[in-house]
Amino acid sequence: MARVPRHKVLNALRIALAVLVVAAVALAVYRNWAEVSADLRKISGGSLLLAAAFVALAPVLTVLGWRVILTDLGSPLHLAPAGGIYFVGQLGKYVPGSVWSIVAQAEMGTRLHIPRARSAVAGLITIGLAAICGFAVGLPALPLLFRRDDTQSVVWAVLLALPLFALVLWPRLLNWGIALGLRLLRREPLEHSLSGRAVLLSGLCFVGAWLASGAQAWVLVRAVGESTVSPERLALLSVCGFALASSLAMFAVVLPAGVGAREGLLVLLLAPATSTSAATAVVVLSRFLTVMSDVVFAAAGWAWARSHHLITSRAEREHDGLPTEEDKLDEAEPASGHTPSGG
Repeated sequence: MARVPRHKVLNALRIALAVLVVAAVALAVYRNWAEVSADLRKISGGSLLLAAAFVALAPVLTVLGWRVILTDLGSPLHLAPAGGIYFVGQLGKYVPGSVWSIVAQAEMGTRLHIPRARSAVAGLITIGLAAICGFAVGLPALPLLFRRDDTQSVVWAVLLALPLFALVLWPRLLNWGIALGLRLLRREPLEHSLSGRAVLLSGLCFVGAWLASGAQAWVLVRAVGESTVSPERLALLSVCGFALASSLAMFAVVLPAGVGAREGLLVLLLAPATSTSAATAVVVLSRFLTVMSDVVFAAAGWAWARSHHLITSRAEREHDGLPTEEDKLDEAEPASGHTPSGG
């Protein structure tokens, strides 16, 4: 009997778990739809547009951070091709599995003479650094997962977040961590260490992206109304809570784009400050805006990349003697099991 490839078994399990999680979320929304729909109707068109603007700002800042890392590794790109490669590749995060985004970005990058290994390393560093920045931004909300009015712990978390953020972005320590991670993933080491300037600029871009994403949650929570906490606490719960939930969900590698994990954590944080139905309305609309933003940016990136021959069909690849996606996945899979899924 022929042996089923390991990556196919893992992908089947990931798809099954993703379906179960999405079904559970959908069932919870369905059971509370009367209350959730009433809260959704409270959100005005102006608030929706403002939230959408913040959602759209986040991927722009993220691609700028990825571009800084790729440039520092030796492959500078103008913004248009960088967006074309990054945004199209990011749709891979919605597919259960850990390598699709990186594989797509690496394949498109070869058309611009970017080595596949360099693209893959830049993608892995971006995911890891973004997760670190998201956790640092979200750390002040962590105590509120356990105690609703633990103000003292929140203050200590804020004071801890700043030195922790500075420590993990210390270039020497970060480069050591990257080298260790690549060794564990059985990847080639960096061609050279990341510079302090690249670490600082990319870190600032990722922090800005998390703040923008959290701001859209804050806009939606305020639009729903009925808050039982102070405006300052609501802002902290929304902005920091969104970053915390999303960054932790990035490590749910079996779930596409952390679907379900982010929503569950965010409802736990927001429900005590509003209501369960209001929090559910916020996370449902937030996920919708995020997906639509990804689709719009990917469509624009695909149009640019297609017009500049960065994307080819399977028939075109086979005609040119290039490896197919299945071939590249088989090569990448041994190093893919521990990569986080971006959100």
